[in-house]
Amino acid sequence: MAALDAAQKAQVYRILYRLNFSFARIVDSCRELQGTRVFRAEFTRLHQAFAQELQAEINEEVLGILHGIETDDLYRFGKVRDARDKELRDPDDVFIHAEERRKELAKQRKKQPRGKKRAG
Repeated sequence: MAALDAAQKAQVYRILYRLNFSFARIVDSCRELQGTRVFRAEFTRLHQAFAQELQAEINEEVLGILHGIETDDLYRFGKVRDARDKELRDPDDVFIHAEERRKELAKQRKKQPRGKKRAG
């Protein structure tokens, strides 16, 4: 599916919310009808399960598609953040990180038991 803009995504999420809310109302209404003794308990349970199965099937399909869209957006917008972070990065940060790593490795070597060689 093609990328959705923010307004389109919001619309899809609103529709999915309304759909799920409607399924919840169906399940509740079946329970209310059972309370009036119009529906038998087994009939109520069966049709509530049918409704919830359909709800789950629709959710699975829509959320699978949305997951792909959100993953693509995360990657796309993450590149924008990475570019900005790169602009803001101090060129001397590389040396600071190298020094921190050197200290970390030295600390790890001190913790190794004597007489054992490092793997690798």
